[in-house]
Amino acid sequence: MSTISLIQLEQYASQRNLLLRIQIRRPLNLWAIRVVVAREVDSEKIQILGEMKGWAYKGANGLQLDTLMVNSKAPLGVGDLVWAATMAWTLEETPCRKARLLAIQDDERHHLLLKRYFRKRGFYAVREVGSALNDLPLRMIWGGAGTLMIADCRDTLQYSYSRWNSLPLQ
Repeated sequence: MSTISLIQLEQYASQRNLLLRIQIRRPLNLWAIRVVVAREVDSEKIQILGEMKGWAYKGANGLQLDTLMVNSKAPLGVGDLVWAATMAWTLEETPCRKARLLAIQDDERHHLLLKRYFRKRGFYAVREVGSALNDLPLRMIWGGAGTLMIADCRDTLQYSYSRWNSLPLQ
């Protein structure tokens, strides 16, 4: 399968009456990204259904993912669209080819669910981030302890797009 483009994803979202928007800022030679999937409620109002925030910079670590939110009342597949759009943007607009995130460990059950969810998207565990001194920078970035995970952006894009594309038009 050839790589899906961000423009194609936006068109496919529109066919399902969804808005796909990306906000990018460039502070301090970073790319700060916010991907939003929404639906128009009326001509003056939209409802955010899902979003992802992160940042990217030129370097070995690539895209850093921070926040993923999907509204519990969102149509099926919104999370997949958010993932696909984030990865498509990364591949098109940055030199990054890897994505990195921290599966936060608030409680053991939730932590296991997060790791399983991220593994399905192609992420693999690199190491545990805990209370060691060398973990302090990562804890400051992500705000807690957990499992540091990395994935290939192209693999995550392909997985997320194939799930999104398999859904019937609603």
